[in-house]
Amino acid sequence: MKVLNSDKLKIVDVKDTEELAQKALKFFTDFAQKAVNSKDVFNVAISGGKTPRHFYELLGMDKNSLSLPWDRIKLFWVDERCVGPQSPHSNYKVAADTFLNKVPIPQQNVHRIVGESIDYAQAVDEYSRILREVFSLKPGRLPEFDLMILGMGPDGHIGSLLPNSYALFDTDDLVAVVYQMESGLNRITLTYPVMCAAQQLLIMVSGQEKAEIVRDVLVDRPDEIKYPVHTLWPILHKVIWLIDHQAAKYL
Repeated sequence: MKVLNSDKLKIVDVKDTEELAQKALKFFTDFAQKAVNSKDVFNVAISGGKTPRHFYELLGMDKNSLSLPWDRIKLFWVDERCVGPQSPHSNYKVAADTFLNKVPIPQQNVHRIVGESIDYAQAVDEYSRILREVFSLKPGRLPEFDLMILGMGPDGHIGSLLPNSYALFDTDDLVAVVYQMESGLNRITLTYPVMCAAQQLLIMVSGQEKAEIVRDVLVDRPDEIKYPVHTLWPILHKVIWLIDHQAAKYL
């Protein structure tokens, strides 16, 4: 089976979820230290879901993580469901339950998306304002995260850029609302230009249920509407894939 763009793909094949979490931890601490050493700040955006949970647990207990200069780390979210921070569906809650209260990060460095707002436009505007302020953005410029941590859904979505979503066409805004027309929760997400502007992206994929989508997105020709992860194909040189054996079994 021929993997497209195999010369550009950076795939780290790991044995299981434990090794996946350990590798992610190593990437995080290395990138954080490098960024702080070079420019005195580390801007990172994280995602929710089941796959990164153990990695986040390690962030809250590993000595290398706990010794990081967390006062120089600014934490953002790639996306959020339109729920409160205590909801079991909240991406913020995943971080809060695993590491946020265990690492010495100042509260003012934690920039969550206000998913519980009943005014989605206001929530989008507020998160956009925070991005412009923290990154000191001039008009027309994009924030450049030092690291963005993504998962990939079984339909090929990243962040909350879902297949056939209008948000896939939003190239002017930093943040967008994704409406679930039939079922599920509405979401707020960074747009794909912001994702592509990151200095480094880490995509974590695990589990047998992801094996078919891993095969499809790495073998099929790019189709951003069908597989939103393909919006990253122009910047594959900046993407590291962490894929466990179960998810990679059809490659």
